[in-house]
Amino acid sequence: MKVLIVKTSSMGDVIHTFPAVEDAHRARPDISFHWCVEEAFAGIAALHPAIQTIHSVAIRRWRGKLLEPGTWREVVGLRSALRASRYDLVLDAQGLLKSALVARLTAAPIAGFDRSSAREPSASLFYGHRYAVPVGLHAIERTRRLFGLALGYEPDFARLESGIVPPAGKSTFVGEKTAFLLHGTSREDKKWPVADWIEIARLLVAREMTPVTTWSNDREQAVAEAIARAVSQTVVVPRSPLAEIAAVIGSSTLVIGADTGLTHLASAFGVPTVAVFLATEPGLTGPRGPFASTLLAAPGRSVTPPAVMAEAERLLALKLQGAV
Repeated sequence: MKVLIVKTSSMGDVIHTFPAVEDAHRARPDISFHWCVEEAFAGIAALHPAIQTIHSVAIRRWRGKLLEPGTWREVVGLRSALRASRYDLVLDAQGLLKSALVARLTAAPIAGFDRSSAREPSASLFYGHRYAVPVGLHAIERTRRLFGLALGYEPDFARLESGIVPPAGKSTFVGEKTAFLLHGTSREDKKWPVADWIEIARLLVAREMTPVTTWSNDREQAVAEAIARAVSQTVVVPRSPLAEIAAVIGSSTLVIGADTGLTHLASAFGVPTVAVFLATEPGLTGPRGPFASTLLAAPGRSVTPPAVMAEAERLLALKLQGAV
C-alpha cells in the first residue's frame, strides 16, 4: 500500500507530523509512505527514515508568480509525478484548502479531517474519507488520531516518539558541551531581547558550556554578532543550509530557542530544549519532546535568563538520569 502525506508547511507543522508517521510506521509496516511538502522543508520531511519519496511544492513562491508560464509548468510537472505514483490513499494532515487542492492533484482517494475538525472546514469537501478529531487537542495528538483512524490502528498515547535522527556527520562547530541559542523568529513580539540572550550566554559559560548561534538574515546576523561580542566564547555558525543547521542542533547538548520551527526540531530530536514564548500561546502548537519545556511569559512581563537557566539545568539532569 502506498500512502501520500500532504503537510506542506510550516516547519513546526511538518515536525508535529513525525510522531504520527512513527506510529503508522510501527503499526502498518506494509505501508510505503511518501510526503508532499513545501520545497523549503523537503530536507526536514526527509529526516524520518520511513519516508521513501518526497514531492516538493512551491505554493509560497507560486502565489507571487501565478501569471508566469514557468509556474504552471511546475504545477503540471507536480501533478504528473503525483499521478504516476498511483497512490492508494492520500492523507491530508493539514486541513486547509491549499493542502486539499494539492491532494486532489493525485487523483487518488483522500482522507482528512471532517468539517468540524479541519482548520478550514471547506477543505473537507475534497475528501472521500472524513474523520472527527477534537479541535482542542495539541496538533501532534490530532495528527496521530487522524492517521490512526485513516489507517486502522490505535495510537499509543503513552509514548511520544518522533522517529527522526539528526543528519549524519558531526558538525565542526559543536564541541562536547554546547548550547544552541535560537534567537531568530518571524515576529518581533516573539523575540527575546538581545540583552537577555547575552545574559543567558554568560550563564552558560559560567557553567562551562559553549554558546552556539547562527543567523538567516541581516537582522539576525546583528543579534548573533552582538552576543559574540559580549561573550567571546560564543561560536557563530555562518548562514548555512537547513540540513547543516539541523546537524548542529542535533549534536548540541542543550537548545534554548524562541517560538520558531528550529526549536520544535530540537525537541523532536530529543535534545534538552527550553522554548521561550513571549507573545504566543504554546498550548496546542508548542514544542513537544521527551526533554522539552516551554516557559510562557505572563501578560506584560518577560521570561528571565535565570529562569531559563534553571529550567535548562533541570532538563539536563533529567536526561542524565535517563542515560544512567
